[in-house]
Amino acid sequence: MVFVSGPRQAGKTTLARDIIGKSNSIYLNWDDIDERKRILKRDWSDESRVIALDEIHKYGRWKNFLKGTYDTQKDRHVFLVTGSAKLDIYKKGQDSMLGRFFSWRLHPLCLAELKKNFRIGINSSENVIGKLLEFGGFPEPFFSNDLTLAKRWRNERINLIFRQDIRDLENIKDLTILEIFYFQLSERVGSEIVFSNLARDLEVAPKTVKNWLYVLERTYAVFIVSPYSKSMAKAIVKAPKAYFYDNGEVQGDVGAKFENLVANHLLKKNHFLEDSTGDRYELSYIRDRDGHEVDFVIIKNRKPILLVEAKVSDTKASSHLFYFMHKLKIPMAVQLVLNDDCKLPRTIDGVSVVNASEWLSRPLDMPYGA
Repeated sequence: MVFVSGPRQAGKTTLARDIIGKSNSIYLNWDDIDERKRILKRDWSDESRVIALDEIHKYGRWKNFLKGTYDTQKDRHVFLVTGSAKLDIYKKGQDSMLGRFFSWRLHPLCLAELKKNFRIGINSSENVIGKLLEFGGFPEPFFSNDLTLAKRWRNERINLIFRQDIRDLENIKDLTILEIFYFQLSERVGSEIVFSNLARDLEVAPKTVKNWLYVLERTYAVFIVSPYSKSMAKAIVKAPKAYFYDNGEVQGDVGAKFENLVANHLLKKNHFLEDSTGDRYELSYIRDRDGHEVDFVIIKNRKPILLVEAKVSDTKASSHLFYFMHKLKIPMAVQLVLNDDCKLPRTIDGVSVVNASEWLSRPLDMPYGA
């Protein structure tokens, strides 16, 4: 079995249908009542080579269902399972499916993909970054070139996430307050989340706010970047940060939008390398009590390997990159500069200052530092 998960409307259904193609295979979606009945009856031909099951994680017994189906039909079929929630978290005490599947995560489009698959030249990369900052990387709004359509699409997507995905999978009584929390996060991109402050604003308990954050993460509405702490001599700020899969959701200046775009790229690259190589990658930020802070640190197999700072136009290498690079013996550091008018790249004492359009255009399968 192959599991493909990712944000709603990132392209999972299109990918599944492309994989199936015109071959003797079948696609069934749990959200469709008639197709749901067929899934439960296992109503497909023995001749169907690929069985694609979409959104089946919304079925309370989906793991046992897939486990039994795979164990009895694995010699006849290949199963492709897709979903808009993290498929590995809805276990509910059931037996493990270890050894029966491989997992892949599908993200919105990024500059590297657009350059590779749509033949975007390096000279036009800056314009593409500007479009990604405004429209985000989800295919429909990105290729529409229509801000009004993009806004309408975004409103519908948010409504589906809250009124369908979260409603079906989580026990939350007041979705309206959760939506307010979601919109508050969109104004705090790049800032630490202080649960007590948000709880006071929303008149709920801090524990409730923390639970809501992880609900949004599980349903691919946001992703969480936690602070890196291992090997730090001084106490680290423990508050997480939240970023959005849809860059168009970010409410803030170009700095916040650019930081969110870089976070998306790094998470996507991490997931691709992790899913394809088996190495473990993490995305964190780093800050100490003295105020030294770097936007992102890439961790491979529990060792920090790269510091990343996102700047709109500042081409002077951040002193905090040098500080943490030497303090934690991190081998690489890069400062990405959005403004392509700058004469870059250049490297100073191991810290590379490069144009974002060049660095973000590099292939996703290229190892960090290559």
